[in-house]
Amino acid sequence: MPKLFKVHLVYAVVLYLTAFFACPALALQDSPQTQLAKVYEQDTTTPVKDYLVSEKYDGIRAIWTGEQLLTRQGNPISAPDWFTAPLPAVWLDGELWTQRQNFENLSSIVRTQIPDNNAWRQVSYMVFDMPDKALPFEQRYKNYSNLIGQIDAEHIKAVKQQRFHSNHALSEHLQAVVEHGAEGLMLHLAKATHQTGRSSSLLKLKPYFDDEAVVISHLPGKGKYTDMLGALRVRNQQGIEFSIGTGFTDAERANPPPIGSTITYKYHGYTNNGVPRFASFLRIREEPDDE
Repeated sequence: MPKLFKVHLVYAVVLYLTAFFACPALALQDSPQTQLAKVYEQDTTTPVKDYLVSEKYDGIRAIWTGEQLLTRQGNPISAPDWFTAPLPAVWLDGELWTQRQNFENLSSIVRTQIPDNNAWRQVSYMVFDMPDKALPFEQRYKNYSNLIGQIDAEHIKAVKQQRFHSNHALSEHLQAVVEHGAEGLMLHLAKATHQTGRSSSLLKLKPYFDDEAVVISHLPGKGKYTDMLGALRVRNQQGIEFSIGTGFTDAERANPPPIGSTITYKYHGYTNNGVPRFASFLRIREEPDDE
């Protein structure tokens, strides 16, 4: 390789790395290198007070590259020009959102190729990060809050973060927001820098609910569960029939809850048709002893 070519190559690499680390928010624009959340566990070794906590919005993830809105997978979002016009030439991360318990309506608005201006008036861009590989999240929170305040556009909003000093206080807050229709909470490790991919620096905390249902039939298993239970067909107290195919041990699949018995299951909210989401078997209900 000619010496002069080597010098130019090294110089180009140095310029690229300098630009990347000097202005990481802009350098990230080549692809949506998003940070993904792990599930929060009650026995996590990191104290709750080390996190900044916000509502988990049931919206559509939207990455503003400084030039366009992209989905988490890198697909362009066809937002109206007026919607993106106030956004600055920096990398932002957030959710497109309308209101709690309204995901299906939001999805129909956002995924339409030719945007409906009137429908998009319902949508807000809830910004929860301003990615920068050199800064901790607590500073990024201040940065995006200040930036959104300067933009002063009604549909572009800075997601509020707050601290809790005990698991009890966090649980109380979770219960309060869920009772008002929220999906759950997000926990950002305050001192963590932005990381691409799934990271314990970002956790999601969602509740589950439990209820009871009567077993009305056994559905046969397939593959490794041939000749065993595949799923229970059940009817809950609201008269809704659905199947539960997870949560069983192999012993329970071999000897499933009998037809007519009452089981307890857990779930995460409801579909528009009233069917429990992600229903999972917990236990057979214990009948009280006769007195």
